[in-house]
Amino acid sequence: MKFTFGIITATIVSPQVIESIVNQNISEYEIIVVGGSKPAWWTEENYYDNVKHISFDESSNKYTAKKNIITKNAKYENIVFMHDYYILEDNWYKGFLKFGNEWDICMNIIENKDGTRFRDWCAWDDPEICFTEGNQHIVLPPYDYDKYKNMYISGGYWLSKKYVMEQEPLNEDLNWGESEDVEWSKRVLPKYSYRMNKYSKVKLLKDKRLSAEIL
Repeated sequence: MKFTFGIITATIVSPQVIESIVNQNISEYEIIVVGGSKPAWWTEENYYDNVKHISFDESSNKYTAKKNIITKNAKYENIVFMHDYYILEDNWYKGFLKFGNEWDICMNIIENKDGTRFRDWCAWDDPEICFTEGNQHIVLPPYDYDKYKNMYISGGYWLSKKYVMEQEPLNEDLNWGESEDVEWSKRVLPKYSYRMNKYSKVKLLKDKRLSAEIL
């Protein structure tokens, strides 16, 4: 399996993020970093030579466009979209080899720094589990949950085939914090297969508020 790893940043990507990808020993892959600055430790002479940095006008306040830029520049069919505070755990790639490549959009296990579950397999508007006392809640159901029309794909990390993102790019009129990932999810989930890979895992490098209920 061949992968493009698209990393979104507004600062400088930590070498720990890059190394978590390099250490997977994937035969064919590339890393595209959009935004921020090119790190001083990143030179043409070292093993980061397959990392491409694309500058971005941070003052444009059109951060959703960064992910569409990754799609346009990706050369492999499997694209990993990730913010700059995610790292791949050991055996991430082996997990995908075991899971297979028969999917349009894919998720794997996401954990916080302390090992607790983060926003991976998310239910958004399932009337049976997402509404209590009139309030809507994001819910993390078991990984065999399959009510895809009631789900959403959190924008911090996911995988997609390039053709999906070409056919259904992110809406650049919506920015981070404006439910751009929910809007995109509601467009793509009725059209494409969405699968959960329980053999691979990523972790966050910083503490993030879960803002969800785990079942």
